[in-house]
Amino acid sequence: MDGTRIFLAANVLLWLPYGLFCLASPGFLAEAAGVTATTPTGTTELRAMYGGLQAAIGLLALAAVLRRDLERTALAALAFLGGGLFTGRLVGALGDGGLSGYTIGALALEIALTALSVRFLQRPR
Repeated sequence: MDGTRIFLAANVLLWLPYGLFCLASPGFLAEAAGVTATTPTGTTELRAMYGGLQAAIGLLALAAVLRRDLERTALAALAFLGGGLFTGRLVGALGDGGLSGYTIGALALEIALTALSVRFLQRPR
């Protein structure tokens, strides 16, 4: 397995289980990230954004592991999604003063995933 496929497989293992866990147990986020819902609509939002979206990112990476013709599509999506998460989190942390251990870890992960996605995209086919 080449580096691109290993990277995509790692994304499957990162995003899919976490997304499925957050879909099933959105209350976990209160302790882990300080994010909690105050209404049923809020709980649904946590399930959608932390659960459904992150599981879908993992499934996209899985599709690219299984089908080479999807590799570049998945890498581009990972680059944009990781970059968007990093940028939003950084702006939020700087503006809100919410620089916790969770935030620092997430920022490190997101910038690494973004940079690696871009690097693998730049490789010749």
